[in-house]
Amino acid sequence: MTIQISQRGKEYIETAQTLLRAAKTMTDAAIAGQLKAFADDYQRRAERASHVDAEG
Repeated sequence: MTIQISQRGKEYIETAQTLLRAAKTMTDAAIAGQLKAFADDYQRRAERASHVDAEG
């Protein structure tokens, strides 16, 4: 089953991409790792938001 990405999901994905770009420029590995973790969280939020928006 394919689910369309909702507008809210797209916004989460854009945020995740921004975080990943910032992580790539970091020289501090700890901060880069935290930004990547935040990006992963926002990608999960995008999936959940799209599922919820498709249902309701």
